[in-house]
Amino acid sequence: MKTVRQIAEGIVAREGGFVNDPDDPGGATNYGVTIHTMRRLGLDLDRDGDVDIADVRQLTRALAVDIFIQHYFTKPRINLLSEALQATVFDMQVNAGSNAIKILQRLLRDFDHPVAVDGALGPVTANAARLAHREAGAYLVDAYGIARRDYYFRIADRRPASRKYARTRRGGKGGWIRRAEEFISPRFHLTDQQFQRRVTAWA
Repeated sequence: MKTVRQIAEGIVAREGGFVNDPDDPGGATNYGVTIHTMRRLGLDLDRDGDVDIADVRQLTRALAVDIFIQHYFTKPRINLLSEALQATVFDMQVNAGSNAIKILQRLLRDFDHPVAVDGALGPVTANAARLAHREAGAYLVDAYGIARRDYYFRIADRRPASRKYARTRRGGKGGWIRRAEEFISPRFHLTDQQFQRRVTAWA
């Protein structure tokens, strides 16, 4: 299994460098760290008294990795999960915040493990996840990845401006969908035809 740092380094590589997309609610982002996160953490890298786009541009890959480990893995206690689940939940925590845990909690309820859907990973959720993984094995990890994929589709259904993250200009799978499927066994990936059917209503 990969170490937490190796997983974080993979997330940084997946996120890429500086982007300031007006359609992205996260605002200016570098290596996946948003300006909002940097303001929350008080990361005034250029020491000019505020945290702005200039600070986002100065963020290093190494600092981004450290931020992800401390604030998106350790703080939300993803270490309480079985190792098989950690990478996908960690990746989703970076991408969607506490929704990563809510997706897991809803999934656990579907697996007949009643837990509160509150976005907090405590002992009850962690124990339920361990039991569900013991019962379902790798299928639980696939089910979580599929739930992630469905989450992205629902965002794009509701918000046309976000569809470019789920579907490329040429009409193929966009970054969101490919990202989710990195954590899903190939047999559960959508075929091109299935993907096209799913996004037909977007026109």
